[in-house]
Amino acid sequence: MKRSLISIVVASALLAGTPALAFAQATAAAGQAAPAAGTPSAMVLTNSTRILSTLEARRAEFTKNRSALSQFIATEFNQVFDRNYAARLVLGTHGRGASDGDVNAFADALTGSLMQRYGSALLDFNTKLKVRIKSETPLRGGAIVKVSSEFLRQGGEPVPVDYLLRKNGTQWKVFDVMVEGVSFVQTFRNQFDAPLSQKSIAQVAAELKAGKLQAQAGSN
Repeated sequence: MKRSLISIVVASALLAGTPALAFAQATAAAGQAAPAAGTPSAMVLTNSTRILSTLEARRAEFTKNRSALSQFIATEFNQVFDRNYAARLVLGTHGRGASDGDVNAFADALTGSLMQRYGSALLDFNTKLKVRIKSETPLRGGAIVKVSSEFLRQGGEPVPVDYLLRKNGTQWKVFDVMVEGVSFVQTFRNQFDAPLSQKSIAQVAAELKAGKLQAQAGSN
C-alpha cells in the first residue's frame, strides 16, 4: 500500500472517519435501515458524517491554516477515541501502577505525534475512495464491539479496517483500530517497549512531545 493511502487510512480511521459516511450512502442506495441509535455503528455514523462534512466545508481554510486543522482534529479525536484506555493498553506491563497523570501525559503525547504525522492527510481525502461497513460483532459479552469495514479503491484490493469500541460512561468510544489485520495498539506497544524499558513514562512522553520520538503507524 502506498504511503499516501496509509496516511489517509490512518488519519480517518483514528477519527473513526470515512466508514460511516460511506455506510450512510450505501444504505440509502440499497434502501437499508440506518443503524439503531446508541449502537457503535450509529456512533461512527454520526461522528464521521460531521467530521467529513466539516472537512469539505472548511477545506480551503484548513489548507491555509494548519493550526485550525490541528485544533479541529484534536477536538474530534477526543470525542471519538478513548485515549487513556488505549494508552494503558499501549503501555502494557510498563503501565502497571502508573499514575493517571503519567498515563494522560503519554496519551496526549502519543495523540499529538499521530495527528502531527498523519492529520494533514485528511485534506487529501479522495471522496472516490469508498468504504463499506461489513459487520458489528459484540465481544466479551457485549462489553466490547468490533465494527468491521473495508476501504474500496479503484484498481486496488479492498483494505480491511476494523474498529474496537467500548463504553466510556454512556458513550461508545474507539480504543483500537486494525488496518489489514494490524492493531495500532499492538504496533505502538511493540514500538515503545524498548524506550519504556529504559526510561520512565514521563520521559518517553516528553520525548514524543518534543519530536525526539514519533509514533509510526505505517510504512511504505
